[in-house]
Amino acid sequence: MESHAPAPVASGDAALVAAYLEHVRVQRRLAERTVSLYADALQRLGQQVQDAGLDVLRVQAAHVRQWVARMHSAGRHPRGIALILSAWRGFYTWLARQGRVDHNPVQGVRAPKAGKPLPKALGVDDAVRLAGHTIGDDDPALEARDRCITELLYGCGLRIGELVGLDASPGPQARGWIDLDAAEAHVLGKGAKRRSVPVGAAALQALQDWLGFRSAWQQNDPALFIGARGQRLTPQHIRLRLRRRSGLAGVAAPVHPHMLRHSYASHLLQSSGDLRAVQELLGHASISTTQVYTRLDFQHLARVYDAAHPRAQAKRPSEPPPGSLLPEAPDAD
Repeated sequence: MESHAPAPVASGDAALVAAYLEHVRVQRRLAERTVSLYADALQRLGQQVQDAGLDVLRVQAAHVRQWVARMHSAGRHPRGIALILSAWRGFYTWLARQGRVDHNPVQGVRAPKAGKPLPKALGVDDAVRLAGHTIGDDDPALEARDRCITELLYGCGLRIGELVGLDASPGPQARGWIDLDAAEAHVLGKGAKRRSVPVGAAALQALQDWLGFRSAWQQNDPALFIGARGQRLTPQHIRLRLRRRSGLAGVAAPVHPHMLRHSYASHLLQSSGDLRAVQELLGHASISTTQVYTRLDFQHLARVYDAAHPRAQAKRPSEPPPGSLLPEAPDAD
């Protein structure tokens, strides 16, 4: 079993941290990358505690605010600080439930405010070209697999962890699977919440093509997406393959899996305008998380306005120049 314990700190603190990381990995079933980020944040907490001559059970809110101020003055981005505080807050919530502390010193401590950047999304043409691109000189099995991965990421808006967790068939131990007959993907999302999303015709065809090759590689792993040795693909492997594919497809921006999820959400919202439906399809717990795509969609709305609204169109040659006197027209709603 891989250990996520931080660098050496007080032995009691290290044991508590290791127990908490095991809890979020096994009980909460957080993604391995998330657990790794938590481990890094708690390693930082251990160092701060050690420098202050404390142990984790005696930390107070004043200490946390001081450490946040230091990180901010050292140039750490507010979003990075927020991630660290989130890990610390979860750790102390768990300690309180274990009866080890009587309050959470991180509760109420917030990171400095930062502007929210818009998520990066592909244009519709780029996304469709990437999904449909064929790499002629690639191994046919690799090509079928990578195309299926791309179709599911863009066609279903899956997170990378949800995609990696898919099995080839349903079962009591399966985290997720795809029902070909019902054209639905059943996935295990954040917080161990299950949801179902529709799978389009292009993704279904790509899946059937990949399944025809998968059987030749299959050994004992139930994973839907495997390598030539029959083992479940890792998120990092998929990121590398997708970046390669986007370059060969001629997409200017290097594409990563979450960019396709952003593209899925943005393009759905452009077409439907149904924010609540997009929230359900993405598996967002709060609609405020989904609302970021309304800002992303503004550029599309601006183009529609420019193309359709009479006051946005270029002035006709017969119109008088700006500043000319025009006869007054009656008021109208």
